[in-house]
Amino acid sequence: MKKNSSSAEVSQISASDEPVKTGLGTFGGVYTPSILTILGVIMYLRFGRVVGSVGLIPTLAIVTLSTAITFLTALSISAIATDRVVRTGGAYYMISRSLGIETGGAVGIPLYFAQSLSIALYTIGFAESVAATFPALNQLYVGIITTILVGIVALTSASVAIKAQYFIMGAILLSLTSFAWGSALPDVTPMGWVGSPPENSTSFWAEFAVFFPAVTGIMSGVSMSGDLKNPIRSIPDGTLAAVGTGYVIYMILPVILAMRSDAGSLIAEPLIMQQMSWWGPAILLGVWGATLSSALGSILGAPRVLQALARDGVLPDWLSFLGSGSGREDEPRIGTIVTLGVAVALVSLGELDLIAPILTMFFLTTYMVLNVAAGIEGFLQSPSYRPAFKVPWYLSILGAIGCLAVMFLIDAMATVVAAIIVLAIFIWLQRQELEATWGDTRRGIWMAILREGLLQLDHAEDPKNWRPHLLVLSGIPRKRWPLIEIADALTHNRGLITISSVLPEGSRDLSQQAELQVMIREYVEKRGVQALVRVITAPDPFEGAVRLVESYGLGPLVPNTVLLGDSESPQRRDQYCEMIAQLHQAKRSILVFRENPERGFGKHRRIDIWWRGMQANGGLMLLLAYLLRTDIDWHQAQIFVKIIVTDEAAAESARLNLEQFIGQLRLGAIAEVIVSQGRLFEDILHESSQNADLIFLGLAKPDLIPAHQYPQYYETLHDKTANLPTLVYVLAAPDFDFEEVLTET
Repeated sequence: MKKNSSSAEVSQISASDEPVKTGLGTFGGVYTPSILTILGVIMYLRFGRVVGSVGLIPTLAIVTLSTAITFLTALSISAIATDRVVRTGGAYYMISRSLGIETGGAVGIPLYFAQSLSIALYTIGFAESVAATFPALNQLYVGIITTILVGIVALTSASVAIKAQYFIMGAILLSLTSFAWGSALPDVTPMGWVGSPPENSTSFWAEFAVFFPAVTGIMSGVSMSGDLKNPIRSIPDGTLAAVGTGYVIYMILPVILAMRSDAGSLIAEPLIMQQMSWWGPAILLGVWGATLSSALGSILGAPRVLQALARDGVLPDWLSFLGSGSGREDEPRIGTIVTLGVAVALVSLGELDLIAPILTMFFLTTYMVLNVAAGIEGFLQSPSYRPAFKVPWYLSILGAIGCLAVMFLIDAMATVVAAIIVLAIFIWLQRQELEATWGDTRRGIWMAILREGLLQLDHAEDPKNWRPHLLVLSGIPRKRWPLIEIADALTHNRGLITISSVLPEGSRDLSQQAELQVMIREYVEKRGVQALVRVITAPDPFEGAVRLVESYGLGPLVPNTVLLGDSESPQRRDQYCEMIAQLHQAKRSILVFRENPERGFGKHRRIDIWWRGMQANGGLMLLLAYLLRTDIDWHQAQIFVKIIVTDEAAAESARLNLEQFIGQLRLGAIAEVIVSQGRLFEDILHESSQNADLIFLGLAKPDLIPAHQYPQYYETLHDKTANLPTLVYVLAAPDFDFEEVLTET
């Protein structure tokens, strides 16, 4: 769902979650389309080639490995399906509700095209067998006409299509019976168990890629999830039964093929099964029935994935019409027409041996993500995840690893291309700022990582791994945006920001504070700032700031730096300075931001640091300037480190020492030594930094000045820096070695 959707859009998007009772049961809705897709075009037209190319034992290994991956995925699907009602969209629905809408869309869009590609695979297989039987017919025309006819059947009704598949199942059973009662080819020496394939045959993994689409039929049943009467029961029962049936048949067929034919005949003759059968025409009936039923199963499933993608707002707005349904059964007829067009185009362009490996990559990607989803859900053990069909999480992860490994073994380059496609879609969807109306596992994942990370963090801050975690006392962000802007620049990819606001006591109750926090977070996110938000109430803002520092944080992860605006009110200067003293006692670094409203940050090209040595706030100022220059707006800024000496005699020595020190730190800063010649510091400051875009100036430690005199000190500093460019007063946390941070940078 996209942000700021209208109520009509919300209604439309949520429609994919509404149950539609169509009465399709386990046998008709899941087992039948699954097993008929499994026993399809690859079995009749390419299985003989697989056996002839690699031998009987390797073929049985291919079948076992392929089925093992499918079986583990079927277990994962069963676990997810028995935890929640699976609506229209099948695998896409499961992934999006588990790993989030971006991940679901990144896999769902390729899955749709994979199922569209499946239609082409099966109708091309049908056309190939027809053209081989009737040479006068044009294979391309047969393929296109068949695809259109299959589409017309799908448009009629899903239930009508399911009923048609019962007759097709009968034809397949007849063909397999005829093949089992057949005989060996005359005048050949059968391969047997140990027969060797020809020298020029293809590799094990090439044939694995050709065969694997034969066991991907579980997607046909899952894709019909929205049309099932009881998907929570039907998907596990029907899917696992189909996988088991397919495995038994595929383990028996290669044995029969190897015992009846030689390798050369198996490779050369796509319809070799017809020559071995008791009644040859039965094989043609099986081929035609299997290819048509598989095509029908895919053209029923693909539009439903497309419908779910459109209803969830994954597709662009101008494609939202694809989410519409027709009739009492909410059938995606518009999506079916679009899918039919895609399939016809693919039939016109593709060949069976070219399409099968591509299809393998698409389905392996989908299987891998489904296994990851189930594995993460099982590992996190969220209270909301309570599947009736329990699967150990490590089996799902094993299935995911198996999918990834096989993808690389088949074609490493194609695997990388598939990953790039999925990642590109994921990034595109993230940029669309989609929001889901359902929960997913991502929060649970981050909570698990956060918990482990917090428990591993040492309570004593380590200089080597120091990061600025800023508590920004900004009040209302839109009124003091530059304060947040510089906080974002300082923490860019390195630390955390918490934007805080202290409200008058009694002005808000807890629920209103929570609502205000949400509003502030949405406001800063729209302006491209990632930050936490904290709103509290207190008798006055100064006491509230101290309360925040005392209480805010989680375990060892607390703000180590407080960023606040300058005090422009002399009447409250005492309270302000008392707050600074208390924050310093709490061992927090303090940054006081004083903006020049007319100049802002200027051209973001020059940063001045007024240096009084590493221990007198100098280390923190250098570090802040370095961090600031990592921000894109400040990356071309020059850092000037300025030091004042009393006479020319001391200037050269000071310059050499400062340049050597800066060079060791590798900050790329420029040393500038200024001879005072009797001038006051404030005069030098105004003269030297008048053209700076940002100035860092040290603030005296409160414990070195009597408490009653600190407000006067601050008042004097405030007057001396009037009319300067935007500046930041810096007060480093006591007892923290910022020099070590710099030397480890």
